[in-house]
Amino acid sequence: MNEKALKVLEFNKIKEELKKYTNTAAGKDIIHALVPYSNLYEVKEHLEETREAFELMIKKGMPPFEGIYDIREGIAKSERGFVLLPVELLRIANLLRCSRRFKSYISRKDEEESFRIIEDICEGLKPLKNLEEEIFNAIISEEEISDRASSALYNIRRSLKEKVSSVKTKVNSLVRTYSQFLQENIYTVRGERYVLPVKVEHKGSVPGLVHDQSSSGATLYIEPMSLVTLNNEIKELVLKEKAEIEKILGELSVKVYMDIELIKSNANIIWELDFIFAKAKYAGSINAICPNVNEEGYFNILKAKHPLINPKDVVTNDMYLNEGVSSLIITGPNTGGKTVTLKTVGLLHIMALSGLMIPAGSGSEISFFKEVFADIGDEQSIEQSLSTFSSHMTNIVNIINNADDESLALFDELGAGTDPTEGAALAISILENLRERGTKIVATTHYSELKAYALRVQGVENASVEFDVETLRPTYKLLIGIPGKSNAFEISRRLGLADYIIEDAKSGISKDTLRFEDLIQSLQDKNIKAQRDASEAAYVKKEAFKLKEKYEEKLDKFENIREKAIIEAQKEAKKIIKEAKEEADKILKDIRELERMGYSSDVRQALEENRKKLKDKINKLESSMEKEKEQGEELTTVYEGQEVYLPKFDKKVIVLTTPDNKGEVQVQAGILKISVNIKDLREIKGNVVENKKINKKGLNLNLKSISTSVDLRGMDSQEAIYTVDKYLDDAYIGGLNEVTIIHGKGTGILRKAINDMLRSNPHVNSYRLGEYGEGGTGVTVVELK
Repeated sequence: MNEKALKVLEFNKIKEELKKYTNTAAGKDIIHALVPYSNLYEVKEHLEETREAFELMIKKGMPPFEGIYDIREGIAKSERGFVLLPVELLRIANLLRCSRRFKSYISRKDEEESFRIIEDICEGLKPLKNLEEEIFNAIISEEEISDRASSALYNIRRSLKEKVSSVKTKVNSLVRTYSQFLQENIYTVRGERYVLPVKVEHKGSVPGLVHDQSSSGATLYIEPMSLVTLNNEIKELVLKEKAEIEKILGELSVKVYMDIELIKSNANIIWELDFIFAKAKYAGSINAICPNVNEEGYFNILKAKHPLINPKDVVTNDMYLNEGVSSLIITGPNTGGKTVTLKTVGLLHIMALSGLMIPAGSGSEISFFKEVFADIGDEQSIEQSLSTFSSHMTNIVNIINNADDESLALFDELGAGTDPTEGAALAISILENLRERGTKIVATTHYSELKAYALRVQGVENASVEFDVETLRPTYKLLIGIPGKSNAFEISRRLGLADYIIEDAKSGISKDTLRFEDLIQSLQDKNIKAQRDASEAAYVKKEAFKLKEKYEEKLDKFENIREKAIIEAQKEAKKIIKEAKEEADKILKDIRELERMGYSSDVRQALEENRKKLKDKINKLESSMEKEKEQGEELTTVYEGQEVYLPKFDKKVIVLTTPDNKGEVQVQAGILKISVNIKDLREIKGNVVENKKINKKGLNLNLKSISTSVDLRGMDSQEAIYTVDKYLDDAYIGGLNEVTIIHGKGTGILRKAINDMLRSNPHVNSYRLGEYGEGGTGVTVVELK
């Protein structure tokens, strides 16, 4: 897209605002290079990725960019085989940690909303946890290596600490010995060696090596001979420490080099995510929405706001170009908001075409344009000796030479700067030429001839910015379909001009012109009312659609829950049967072992009989599970409050409504209310349910007595969680307010698993460990909602 339009419409300012929300210089560089995309597919995909990031932040909080830095320089050094500095290694480890956390951040359950584009982007992230942990274990900060980096470094530093302690003890002793010869009774360090500040006149009294002299010359810094060996040993250990650190950094650098392609790929993905989430954060700051995009050339931007105007001052406007309309001619007073309207249309299109959400109302739609041209503002060029008119005409020539049916052209005060008659004629000719080639146009003007042009030409529509004659101020509201009315007479009267002068002026204007102005005023009033009514209707329609989507989503979730419940029930049944068979085989094996050890054949015969009985019992259990689904007779009539059997859920339910003309019946299954066909229901023999009432927890079925406690001791975590989940369902439906879960003290693993499950259970209001007399830490007391 042409740079001039991007500059005139101030897209660069939008990018500068966007950069404030990035975490890395690499993200800023991506934004710096951002321009509108060249095809519709890319526009839609990049808008969708911004919307997904926005939704992710709402649902999961801010993305895990903590501690992330731009590591492009470190990657470049590693690719060339250089040893990396601690700060560079630490920043690479931070990037690897960010990559790993992002995988967790975008993970979801099957029933949760998917984020297709961002999930696809994150698919390329390959965490290197071992390398990440090695770097973090070895490097404490940008300037400090950990003692744990290697056993050799640990031993060197321990020895160094001991030597330093020894030399400090020794030097303190020497300070006391030579105190009469010292400037001060202290020691200091020169060139990493411990020295004494000796008065120059006593230098012979302290045998040793002179390392330095004070600026006044009165003090010599002498290393006593008795410290030389210790200082040498410390120096040697310091050199060893330095060599070991270099070795550690070299080894870590080699490991980074071995995985540099993966690290580079992760980095590029993280930069891209930084850019995407910066777009989403900016969208949140300007209260933006994700617009729809078409390629038909029409747009409808609801409650549009210019993003660079203070939100407290900005006026929202509906800006649209309907299908079949190619040009919009906006008229109105100076400082009335015409130029801002023009810039808003252009800038919001450029933002959306660049993948940015726009500050507008929900349901807004923009069109895909390959080019947006803009001739806006006073661009008089002193250097080129061009007048305002000449400068504008230079831009217009460029637009005419390049615009086509995939272009949007924006003109501010078209034809201004020259003779009004010639300017108006030229403006009409320019508009007609562009309109015939299919270019979409939004233009502002003062010329009455362009109002008439818009009224008589098919596909050209008038618009105006409203002016409040009472306050003599513009309202900045855009009125589409209504040409601007000249308010010169009314404004003059309000300012005190005598009526006879105004009437004399009116007599010089034709009656047709005056009637035309009155007609415009009437149309403005009617248009304002129509827009208000349309806005209310649109709001009601939008709310209706929201309700529809909400209940469709609930229905989908219920279907998923139902399918999962059936699958889980089948798995549980198979598990019970399998365990029973395994138990039978174990018993058989044990008794055979007893027989082998000396029992008679009578035992074997008794065993085989018992095994046959157990097998028959299992087969009977399997058969009853199948027959239970066919329990009772098919119903033809039901009554409210009747308890019936629902085979597809394998559950008893309560009838809430009588069948409608399609045979649909609403029933209560646990805490769920669902609609089923009467043909799916079966009679439960001998069942009479009367006067069932719905309490605050749904239907109090009272089908069986629910215990106030459940004992999990002896179960593993998975079996215990299943048992508690089912028990809480029964307790909730049974109307219990408080229950006790007995899990025992043990190692605490079972208690932790149960507490983790209770956090997300929908029936649980709160829970606590038992108090003295209730079982202490061996039980958990749960309060139900």
